[in-house]
Amino acid sequence: MTDVATTDYRDDYRNAGLQFPADFVFGSATASYQIEGAVNEGGRGPSIWDTFSHTPGKVHNGDTGDQADDHYHRLDADLDLMKSLNLQAYRFSISWPRIQPTGRGPANPEGIAFYTRLIDGLIERGITPIVTLYHWDLPQALEDEGGWANRATSYAFADYARIVGQAFGDRIGTWTTLNEPWCSAYLGYASGVHAPGLNDYAASLAAVHHLNLAHGLAVTALKEVVTNDPQFSITLNLHVLRPEGETGAEAVRRIDGLGNRVFLGPLLDGEYPADVIADTSEVTDWSFVHDGDLDLIKQPLDLLGVNYYSTNLVRVWDGVSPKQSADGHGEASVSPWPAASDIEFLEQPGPHTEMGWNIDPSGLEELLVSVSTAYPNLPLMITENGAAFDDQVVDGRVPDADRTDYLRRHITAAHKALSRGVDLRGYQVWSLMDNFEWAYGYSKRFGIVRVDYDTLERTPKDSALWYSELAATNRIPD
Repeated sequence: MTDVATTDYRDDYRNAGLQFPADFVFGSATASYQIEGAVNEGGRGPSIWDTFSHTPGKVHNGDTGDQADDHYHRLDADLDLMKSLNLQAYRFSISWPRIQPTGRGPANPEGIAFYTRLIDGLIERGITPIVTLYHWDLPQALEDEGGWANRATSYAFADYARIVGQAFGDRIGTWTTLNEPWCSAYLGYASGVHAPGLNDYAASLAAVHHLNLAHGLAVTALKEVVTNDPQFSITLNLHVLRPEGETGAEAVRRIDGLGNRVFLGPLLDGEYPADVIADTSEVTDWSFVHDGDLDLIKQPLDLLGVNYYSTNLVRVWDGVSPKQSADGHGEASVSPWPAASDIEFLEQPGPHTEMGWNIDPSGLEELLVSVSTAYPNLPLMITENGAAFDDQVVDGRVPDADRTDYLRRHITAAHKALSRGVDLRGYQVWSLMDNFEWAYGYSKRFGIVRVDYDTLERTPKDSALWYSELAATNRIPD
């Protein structure tokens, strides 16, 4: 095995032959609404994304997740596909409305049965299941009562976690409570480019707190019912921010507060950053934070999931020049950043992915090292990293060289972080298959496996074959 501490790296992160530790886990990730389909089958209730995607003008081309990849009906074949790609782990999310159609009440037996088949099928194939309890598909009935802006949703989530923990708590080694609560709060309730599509800054900050609270309550509930000794985690899309000009440092401070520290603070330090509360005082008085909440939120974490795609270049807008808003989160008339509408997100030089996101593997290394430095006793896992490109089928193959290059460079960045002492446990590529890419519908393809949306045929891309070799050997292929 190569000693990661003495490895020489190319400046462009395009290394080959780098060996990862034997216990480093290579897998892939998906989300329930993006792949499952069967939205009206198996006792599933409607989610906010069913409502949002069926609202004209909200999703590109009017696309919905009604069928998606039809994973619900193609489960066994998809499990065999994962096995053929040598995946060591599979990070998937459970659909809350498939377990509790209205977000409350007893478990839906058909929903439990589906995920039992999935979990048992993974274990039978030697693939470790990593469960995410919430990847944005809130039951619509709970949104009708205020959604994440309503404190009661946090307690409903804890009840849901308890049900799932009772059902699968003898087989799951890693529980992730929430995926990217930043997106749920700000894209859902501030800019409105995600479900439920609201423009309410006060509601978005209440949602931040109630998501944090939901995490703490869910970990507590899981610990009461699981019968093995699992790891408890949460996944954050922490923002890598670069300053521009004289006002860059102030812009970084404010966006770091809203994007990173408003989650890391309560989750790991037991407090909200004072500067964030001051910055947002004209939006809310934070009275939704009750006595004892911070103790509930700060549950010991065994693992922190880190999602990374790109970096941001920021400064305070001068109020005169045309304002740039290249934050990578879609076009919107309202900024997703409460009390920070004067922060400018600048266009960055390429190359870019089809999402318009800059490709910068150094940002991933920087992020991992910075989090590890701030929280040295907290193991990390890359729970999402990947790229959308305009793939083409050529003679039955999908030669996606750009994606393979992207993965090589970012996995090299992960190796560099390891060599710098980061306790990094694994890498989950986003995504296993092309799928419903939220407000972009089916126009963006992130998968290492191509899905023909007419026939639903799966075709492993060249990147999947490359990744399969990596997963089989824990060595970056030549």
